[in-house]
Amino acid sequence: MTRVSIFFALALLVFISPFILSPENNGSNDSAMPTNSVDTLYTRYNSLNLSGKLPYPIFARAMGGFHAFHFKNNQILTIIDFTKVSTERRCYVIDLKANKLLFESLVAHGKNSGVDYAQTFSNKEHSLMSSPGFYSTAETYLGKHGYSLRLDGLEKGINDHARTRAIVIHGADYVSEKFIRKIGRLGRSWGCPALPSNLNKEIIDYIKNGTCLYIHTNNQSYLAQSPI
Repeated sequence: MTRVSIFFALALLVFISPFILSPENNGSNDSAMPTNSVDTLYTRYNSLNLSGKLPYPIFARAMGGFHAFHFKNNQILTIIDFTKVSTERRCYVIDLKANKLLFESLVAHGKNSGVDYAQTFSNKEHSLMSSPGFYSTAETYLGKHGYSLRLDGLEKGINDHARTRAIVIHGADYVSEKFIRKIGRLGRSWGCPALPSNLNKEIIDYIKNGTCLYIHTNNQSYLAQSPI
């Protein structure tokens, strides 16, 4: 093969490799498959209009865990940003296949995790604290808080006691703009990421049955323990 032919063959390979490796051409229907391109991830972040709402490093970390763990339903990603004050919307539900931000909602943290901010975390029963990290959403049920969603923590020693602690997603009247106007802050749960009562069922029905939930914190103890 001549030098020109070799050069042409290499150039052709470089040109077609993105199409060979892309989700649309690899026999998979999963448009949320991982990519090695940071530029592609940042493009997705911008297309979701998350700038000014959710910092890019948090989105990137959530996507890293999304691909590191196995999820039954890989269409939906939920991110809770506990670096934000509780009076701000800090729960984001994203449809990765449609590339669309579905919900941007208030969400409560645990009573003993802090007042305005969630700063202290625990995996222990009766701690009344939130647990950060990656979860897989599970089954729904009707409990004392009404329609609720069980969670399975995926990070050992960090949130893997979520089910025994009954850390679930449920609706609460203290998660509302009305409560904020009256008290000056959001109400707090016993460790559950509680949602506004008027959005609870709709959000749960989107994220139930095996989707990824990531609760972010800048807590150094968590970041040092987490495998992601």
